[in-house]
Amino acid sequence: MQERRLAEIPADEWHDVSVDITPRDGVLSYLQHSFPVQLYEPFSDGDGNLSSRPVSDENGVPVVNREAVRRRDAMIERLAALPPVPGALDQIVQHFGTDRVAEVTGRSRRVVPKKNDDGSVRFAVENRPASAALHETDAFQQDRKQILVFSEAGGTGRSYHADLGAMNQRRRIHYLLEAGWKADAAIQGFGRTNRTNQKQPPLFRPVSTDVKAQKRFISTIARRLDSLGAITRGQRQTGGQNMFSAADNLESWYARDALRQLYVLLSRGKVEGCSLDRFEAATGLSLIDSDGGLRDELPGINIFLNRMLALTVDMQNLLFEAFEGLLTARIEQAQASGSYEVGLETLQAESFRIVGRAPIYTHPGTGAQTALLTIERKDRLMPLSLADALSQVDDRGAKLLVNVKTGRAAVQRRARSVTDDDGAIHPRVRLIWPLTDSVMATEMLSASQWEEADQATFSAAWQAELAGLPSHEASTLHMVSGLLLPIWKLLPDESTRVYRLQSDDGERVIGRRVSPAWAARVANDDDVPVRITGEKALAMLMSGEVALHLAQNQKLQRVRAMNEWRIELTGFNDLGIERLKAMGLISEIVSWKLKLYVPTGAVGAGVLDGLFDRFPVEKLSSRKAA
Repeated sequence: MQERRLAEIPADEWHDVSVDITPRDGVLSYLQHSFPVQLYEPFSDGDGNLSSRPVSDENGVPVVNREAVRRRDAMIERLAALPPVPGALDQIVQHFGTDRVAEVTGRSRRVVPKKNDDGSVRFAVENRPASAALHETDAFQQDRKQILVFSEAGGTGRSYHADLGAMNQRRRIHYLLEAGWKADAAIQGFGRTNRTNQKQPPLFRPVSTDVKAQKRFISTIARRLDSLGAITRGQRQTGGQNMFSAADNLESWYARDALRQLYVLLSRGKVEGCSLDRFEAATGLSLIDSDGGLRDELPGINIFLNRMLALTVDMQNLLFEAFEGLLTARIEQAQASGSYEVGLETLQAESFRIVGRAPIYTHPGTGAQTALLTIERKDRLMPLSLADALSQVDDRGAKLLVNVKTGRAAVQRRARSVTDDDGAIHPRVRLIWPLTDSVMATEMLSASQWEEADQATFSAAWQAELAGLPSHEASTLHMVSGLLLPIWKLLPDESTRVYRLQSDDGERVIGRRVSPAWAARVANDDDVPVRITGEKALAMLMSGEVALHLAQNQKLQRVRAMNEWRIELTGFNDLGIERLKAMGLISEIVSWKLKLYVPTGAVGAGVLDGLFDRFPVEKLSSRKAA
């Protein structure tokens, strides 16, 4: 388009040009020739059906509708009066200047700003030699220019990473402005700034707008990157380099289920602000059959996303808000239940040490073994500092909270609302703690003990929690590794997720993670652990993976109480409550019912040891997917 514009300008005027490099002429030409202006008249056929037909004069020349012509000309006049908007590349070059921006795009000519003697700015055509890309790359790597813009055409075979041999070793902030449709090309572009022998890795920032339909393009990139990662590396999340979340892929099974539920809500009139008639008129999609029921074959997700591009921004936002609420609810439910399939996952920690290896199966033909591994895991805790916590507070509804009961501090931020199957929208907030965060319904927060606090009170509570945190956290995990296929169906059906890790001594392990309860049953023929310490039991219970069955039909398990994880004892005899409280258990009245909880702090292990002496552990049972 730039070349076409410059061809219309004499070369001797290229020192001072005003070039409109926008698709203005294409749009106006489309309106001029395609806007419907022919007059139509109603008529009835032989069966009495009312229809319409174009009107022509006695010479066969179509008759135009004057009102339609007036509207077309008014629209053309309005669009022609809009100021030209330069492309992204020209905006970057013209804003920062050619002395700061290195351009590696393959363009042989470009329009750049030039200063006149009186300080005014004019735009002139600048010719670029074939070696411009090489010189621009060298200028960026040697820190003579701080900004680099490269395209697919100009990025082949070059490296822009923070090379230890280059002068410019600052961290690259890589903005993905126009990703295109090819996942392999996108990964190739990412690789230009992320290579070996670099001082520090880059930070990738895909750029999007607040127009909801642009999710259509992000979705395609996310899906193709995930597929490419699964094919090339056997690990799905490596394709997208963790830049895209599950909600960004609008072509998954979860998105298809959410879309069908959206159609159901539209047919019932449960989507606020958009009736069924308005949806069908705007999108051209038909959801109802001749009998008044929902069609068996509804429009697919690709058709739905493409039709979104033709809607007004307000209508896009309205429909996508409902659709994304349904999608988010389904993904979170799958993740909470452990059924969300993410392919092969790599576990990362500061230390993995194999402390137990028990053979559980030997193939009769080859002698290959399947082993149950007990692995000690050590993670370095990286809590959120007070300064970072305070920086989370902005003008978007973030608040500083303190729990009047526990004394803990949290930062409240906005979270995406979810839509249930009945179309009701449930607002939520996100609470951020030093080590984790959690999403909570707004109505639950209002009924909890969390209250807004001033900065001094919040800071004191936050610092107190940071001071009580250890530097590392130790845990134990169990994996079945080795020959898996012959005994695949004999493994617990609670989870089929496969993990891989590398131990401290260099051994690489690939296998299925199993719960401590299943590992305990395999290790003991009588299904009863010989002995379990209070410290180990506390860690197992707080992980939420097991429940402990004690003597006299009592049970210990993790529960959610007032948005906090606690260990509850159930099945106790009402005559032994005082004895249990004397052991250290805490009694509370919840919904007019007495509940007993084991302290989850440092004294919890001692309380469990005393409880096990009086009521021995009889069985461990799995509670959720490993």
